[in-house]
Amino acid sequence: MAAPSGAASCEDFAEFQELLRVMRTIDDRIVHELNTTIPTASFVGKIDAGQTCKELYQSLMDAHTSRERIIKNCIAQTSSVVKTLREEREKTQDDLALLKQLRKEQTKVSGGAFQKSLRVEE
Repeated sequence: MAAPSGAASCEDFAEFQELLRVMRTIDDRIVHELNTTIPTASFVGKIDAGQTCKELYQSLMDAHTSRERIIKNCIAQTSSVVKTLREEREKTQDDLALLKQLRKEQTKVSGGAFQKSLRVEE
């Protein structure tokens, strides 16, 4: 079961969370994956359990790496947006829409939305 490799949308946090939920399916179904990976007594000679387990382990590690990469990418993107918005805010301090957008982006980064997702992966 491979993880989706589509680019994450960091702008819409709900969409980002949904992508992670889908990517975590292999972890959520680990018991099922193990049951279908490890051969029963009647199939022991037909399937190399060691190789099959290595492949399952590799797919789990790939999924974890992909999720971590996506989360870190979103943290970097959002931090960059916050920096740009701060610079804009210094130029136009009366722009309430800009302030609202800045607060929203800051909440994603420092408020912990992306950080919590990263801690789940660790």
